Amino acid sequence: MKKIYKDLTRIILSAILLVLSFFMKENSLLYFISLLGSYLIVSYELYIHAFHHMLEKEFFDENILMILATIGGFCIGEYREAVLVVLLFQIGEYLSEIVTNRTKESITGLMDLRSDVIHLIRNNQTLTVSTKNAKKGDIFEVLPGEVVPLDGTVLEGESLLDTSSLTGESIPRSISKDEPVLSGMVNIDRVLKIKATSTYETSTASKIIDLMEHSNDKKTKTEKFITRFSKIYTPVVVLLAILIAVIPMLFGSDFEKNLYHALVFLVMSCPCALVISTPLGFFQGIGRCSREGILVKGSNELDQLTEIDTIAFDKTGTITEGTFQVTHVYTKKKKLDLLEIAAHCEVFSNHPIAKSIVSSYGKEIDRGEVCDFQESSGKGITAKYRGVVYYLGNASYMNDQKIEIDSQPIDGTVIYVASAKGYLGYLIMNDQIKPNVRKTISSLKKLGISKILLLSGDHRKTVEEVSQKVGITEFYDSLLPQDKVAKVEELTKTYKVAFVGDGMNDAPVMKCANIGISMGGVGSDIAIEASDIVLMRDDISTIPIAIMISSFTKKIVKWNIFLAISVKVLVLLLALLGFSSIWMAILADVGVTLLSVFNTFIIALKPLKKPR
Repeated sequence: MKKIYKDLTRIILSAILLVLSFFMKENSLLYFISLLGSYLIVSYELYIHAFHHMLEKEFFDENILMILATIGGFCIGEYREAVLVVLLFQIGEYLSEIVTNRTKESITGLMDLRSDVIHLIRNNQTLTVSTKNAKKGDIFEVLPGEVVPLDGTVLEGESLLDTSSLTGESIPRSISKDEPVLSGMVNIDRVLKIKATSTYETSTASKIIDLMEHSNDKKTKTEKFITRFSKIYTPVVVLLAILIAVIPMLFGSDFEKNLYHALVFLVMSCPCALVISTPLGFFQGIGRCSREGILVKGSNELDQLTEIDTIAFDKTGTITEGTFQVTHVYTKKKKLDLLEIAAHCEVFSNHPIAKSIVSSYGKEIDRGEVCDFQESSGKGITAKYRGVVYYLGNASYMNDQKIEIDSQPIDGTVIYVASAKGYLGYLIMNDQIKPNVRKTISSLKKLGISKILLLSGDHRKTVEEVSQKVGITEFYDSLLPQDKVAKVEELTKTYKVAFVGDGMNDAPVMKCANIGISMGGVGSDIAIEASDIVLMRDDISTIPIAIMISSFTKKIVKWNIFLAISVKVLVLLLALLGFSSIWMAILADVGVTLLSVFNTFIIALKPLKKPR
């Protein structure tokens, strides 16, 4: 912000000196000093930037073009025009910087999530310390109006939480004992006592801020093209300007007149509109997505989203709620409490099914009675409970353990239970489909997503039933994590694929897809880090919104490129023919730059027409 005020001060001082020159006698010493002062005040940063670029072996850029054009203007006595060229150039840069900063502020405003202090409860006393000093497992209080400093689980209290900074959702969320809360949420009306499940560095708020701070690091193909184009374009322009000034002299033409035309050519050729508006356009698109509760990790990811023609969805936690309920328990031994055994054995697992079994049990669990816990990803677990080794998992896992199970049609997700002595029974679990999933699938098809698949580790009957309910015709069941990876890798050979998931097992699949999309709330840390786009509302209905923003952003960027190149080519041709003036060059260059910059505002302001 200080730089913006400093730049504005320089521009105002330079403009004042330029205006004063009109009240002075032309070619007098005072007249020359006034214009030279105006020029130096507004242009010294051009020389500094050009010097630094030369040290980095970048000898041709817009700074060099401006310097050559203005020095040439002074050489032929066009003092006011030379000053005006650089003054208008700096005004354009200043306005561009304001637009960029406002976009950044709109993002950081949404991402102003972290609390620097935390009220820790230790030895029945409340200590206010730096959040960086808090540890996982600490108990802390959050007062009304305060930001939740760390992810955690509510121990005491009920309150409403404002989650808009995280999800974009304006309706407050009711929270009570044993429910999870995320850092960045704002406590509205009552005191909450919370047990930390993260540290300052691993909290949701820190991860989101890190994502946004690095969101513009990776360049798109368009931006890379503009960078390469500028490196070739600028030296070619300088060479042409020299030829415009020198060649007509060989045929007896006036040197000063030719030099003027060469300067017009230099001023007009400055690629400011291309260099500024392209990254700014994508940055505006990222900002618009963040306001919709969609975190895009970079402009490259936003650009690639327009190319997606295939989307593969994970089922549990993505298409469905991921909150299973045990709806039936079958045991071969009537006195055996199969649900109690299953809940104790699954207590150390983070899988949604394991958590749902524990939740369905609903009683206090003594973790000290469970040991030797082992988890086989995508299959099941082995654990010792009260001295007995138990096996819990799907049919494939039971087969691996050489345990024979009942073969029967089952409506729902089945978890088989066995001990070292043999098969004991099973639990049937059912999951609910998230609202608006069918409508979202329909919207994606209307946006040109030609291929939509469902990939799941669940058995065929359940996956088929879910697919039919949401309108997905192609599905694959009984997939292990490596099977999902193989399937997505196969798809990427023919299609541009996005994979949408939430669990730890989905992280490798996201990495091999063209675009990985994860759930920000229920998603695992690894899945969020592996993905390119994070849906903070855990709502796949925001995917069509992200695609529309991506498509519109790219359209604006392409229009800006077309506008800049078209106007420049026209005025450059006029300059070559000797019909353009330096005033025309100034207006065309700065005008196109400003028009391109303000055109990017449409990305942030245009209402989205959501497909029906």
